[in-house]
Amino acid sequence: MITKIFLIRHAEAEGNLFRMAHGQYDSNITPRGYRQLHYLRERFNGVHLDAVYGSDLTRAHTTASALYVPRGLPFRPLPLLREVRLGDWEERTWAEIKRRYPEMYVHFNKRPDLWRAYDAETFAEVAARMTEAVRRMAAENPGLTVAATSHGAALRTLLGTLEGMTLQEIGQSGHSDNTAVSLLEVEGDEIRVVYRDDASHVPPECSTFRRQNWYKDGNCDEDFWFVPLAPEDGLLLQAMLGQDKAGRVALRREDDAMRITAYEVAPALRGRHLGVQLLGQAVKYARRQGLETLRMACPQELRGYFAQYGFVDDGTDITMDLRRRIQEIP
Repeated sequence: MITKIFLIRHAEAEGNLFRMAHGQYDSNITPRGYRQLHYLRERFNGVHLDAVYGSDLTRAHTTASALYVPRGLPFRPLPLLREVRLGDWEERTWAEIKRRYPEMYVHFNKRPDLWRAYDAETFAEVAARMTEAVRRMAAENPGLTVAATSHGAALRTLLGTLEGMTLQEIGQSGHSDNTAVSLLEVEGDEIRVVYRDDASHVPPECSTFRRQNWYKDGNCDEDFWFVPLAPEDGLLLQAMLGQDKAGRVALRREDDAMRITAYEVAPALRGRHLGVQLLGQAVKYARRQGLETLRMACPQELRGYFAQYGFVDDGTDITMDLRRRIQEIP
């Protein structure tokens, strides 16, 4: 009796967009991620599913909704499918991690067998719990077809392990784009990888990888790192690229919202998709203060630019809803 399990990486989420380490930090799907989910739903049109599982983190639950909602199935949260617990790395930019922990930064992708971070899991522990998740889903659905949403590093670790790779060998394997699909067949104690990391349903203009180069060589030299300053009326984050000042974002609390009072990328660096990392810092600091809204005055001609990152026009300002939310895909 063969149980089929489709494994799906979640759609683009805030950590992917802002270039921040989000392991078990609970982040939202981005506007581009929602577009990816429509293509994922279309890919599975006509595919029979008996059950839909997923990591209980918001980005995986939202991704799973593209599969369970059209079929009228319940969502089955399974925390074993969560991303790697990153410990002290959570919410840091990848550029900051590279500066603080250069050796471990390389190990995270290239030598997961050697990677360690304070209060984090090891990749061996991730491989064990992800394999347990697969066996649990197969045991609960013998002979049926299941889909499950999970996360990039966790899935890379699981799939490599099932293909017989060591953790060192997994460090030389590829990465999956957002909403990429893999298929397992489970028969008794045997787990076979039929195919993996297939994102052919996502058109190039909607791909996350097409806008980023880190996965090709593990390099993030174009990422900002930030120096927090404290002017009298709020918070100023100075963005640095290497040792050079590259931009800034200034924030001020305003009743129950965080207002962006300054947002600037150095002219020579514009057009390289770096400015979104300033927004990531604003989201990070607003959430840490328990605020649910990010607000900014914005010229009319720039509102379309910010709309692609989740801002909406309220008639006066543009605002972003910071609440964790599961927006189900019908």
